[in-house]
Amino acid sequence: MSRRTVVPVLLVLVVAAGIGLAVFQPWKAFTDTTVNEALPTVSAPAQRKDEAGTKGGAAPTGLAEGRFVSHEHDTSGTARTVRLADGGQVLRLEHLKTSEGPDVRVYLSTQEADAAKKGLGNGAVALGKLKGNLGNQNYTVPAGTDLSKFHSAVIWCERFSVSFGAADLAQVTG
Repeated sequence: MSRRTVVPVLLVLVVAAGIGLAVFQPWKAFTDTTVNEALPTVSAPAQRKDEAGTKGGAAPTGLAEGRFVSHEHDTSGTARTVRLADGGQVLRLEHLKTSEGPDVRVYLSTQEADAAKKGLGNGAVALGKLKGNLGNQNYTVPAGTDLSKFHSAVIWCERFSVSFGAADLAQVTG
């Protein structure tokens, strides 16, 4: 090969490698991010004051919960929806263990966990980027969201449109 051919080929390979690294982020297969947040007692950012003027309130109330099942990546742990004393709602992921990946997000889905493997379904609500692939974490549910319409919590990779795993949310009784 002549130099006129080698230089452009090398440039194309370098650009392709750069794009591949940016899109696939292969190093994430070898890294973990652990997050251990406490369950909030009231919604952020403001804490409510009771009639005596002190911050605090009743304990959070569990609404629904379920265990994660694996889809495209091994995923385990528990998802819980919780109503806080001030009326705010959070999705809490406990003992989560999944893979890191590019652009991984947390959703509430109208689909059941098995069906979420193929897609989030109409009306899914994005709760934010996955904070870490290990541990305990909280995601604020937007005000006015009717949690009874959602059947699962899903760990979803936006970049590749795949579910890492999902948990059916069954109503807590008693």
